[in-house]
Amino acid sequence: MGRYLVLWEADDAKIPLDPKVRRESWLAACEITRQDLESGLTKDWGYFLGQPKGFSIHEGTEEEIGKALLKYMPYFRFQVFPIRTLDQLVEAIRTIE
Repeated sequence: MGRYLVLWEADDAKIPLDPKVRRESWLAACEITRQDLESGLTKDWGYFLGQPKGFSIHEGTEEEIGKALLKYMPYFRFQVFPIRTLDQLVEAIRTIE
């Protein structure tokens, strides 16, 4: 099982202009995110103030993370980075010859 930093960004072209529709769309996305947090797949989540983007931390297989992110497409774009712990880095450094 891996850990992943996911940087997400809403597609501006798909954000509704009507405030009521926009509110309902954002609330729907927030509910899906809450479900991912409750399931344990998403460990942390946040957004950057004043911007339609943010980050999340996920734990799972590549397949699990990929499937989870598909739920948000095409409304959001993602950059996914595998992350490692300090102990994993130290172990890799010790293998240097």
